[in-house]
Amino acid sequence: MSRIAKNSVKIDKDISCKFENGDFFAKGKLGEMKLSIDPLYTVNIQDNEIFVKPINERDKQNPKWGTTRSLIYNIITGVSKGFSKTLELNGTGYRATVSGTTLKLQLGYSHDINYTIPKEVKAECPKQN
Repeated sequence: MSRIAKNSVKIDKDISCKFENGDFFAKGKLGEMKLSIDPLYTVNIQDNEIFVKPINERDKQNPKWGTTRSLIYNIITGVSKGFSKTLELNGTGYRATVSGTTLKLQLGYSHDINYTIPKEVKAECPKQN
């Protein structure tokens, strides 16, 4: 039985959620997202919490129950806070710079690596490494 799936997902007041026709919708300050939920499960939204419940008792053993709850948690995090990843370059000669919409990486190759940053992604480089 999944321990993760038993837990509820807390939502803020500025996030609106709904579950209809097997689809879960979430809308927040950073956008909106949709997730198709497996027909074995239902989503209950009560007060400021979201519960994922299996329709049949035998589906409590299915690992999709915890995965569904985790996907909903990720959607709530994405529309409220967003996601961030910090990359630190260690070593001699490793550098990174951002110019406009291009990330320039110097990683020890004979050439620089230029990566175009998508417009949905915000990249910043406070130091060269």
